[in-house]
Amino acid sequence: MEEVEYIDVYDIHHELTGIVLPRQNLCLKPGQYMLYVLAILEDPKHRILITRRSLNKKWAAGAWEVPGGGVKHGESSMEALIREVQEETSLDVSGMVSDPIWSYANDDPEGGDNYLVDIYHLHLPISEGSVSLQKSEAIDWKLASRPEIDEMNQKAEFLHYKRLATALKQEEEKQ
Repeated sequence: MEEVEYIDVYDIHHELTGIVLPRQNLCLKPGQYMLYVLAILEDPKHRILITRRSLNKKWAAGAWEVPGGGVKHGESSMEALIREVQEETSLDVSGMVSDPIWSYANDDPEGGDNYLVDIYHLHLPISEGSVSLQKSEAIDWKLASRPEIDEMNQKAEFLHYKRLATALKQEEEKQ
């Protein structure tokens, strides 16, 4: 029997509403959001760690993406980021306290798939032996340059491209 995972419901301002719901078959009302995190993990050579989604995923099976996932009930955004990166890649980013470089909201009134996403950008050394994938999540990984990711996007092989590019541009403008 599968364990039920619960999520906290947020409002558009990233504030907790006090509502806790099971994640399975989630259908949120207008103004209710679940929270996701994405991690842009960049090595000293300015390559980004990307993973290829497992072929048994319900959505976007086999596509390339950055590590990330849903925030569980009781977790902060940063705690979820640390957990998701550890689960998906075995990398420990717990000592790398950071604020998201950009956040956005997705509203889907018909489908109830409303969510907020916090995007983090962390710089760390990443070597061949430092990454170990959780096979239920990802089947491959690599360090890719931004032009390589641009090319993957042109071939419709990479997820969240526009939002990740926007996040990196926002970060550059703040510096």
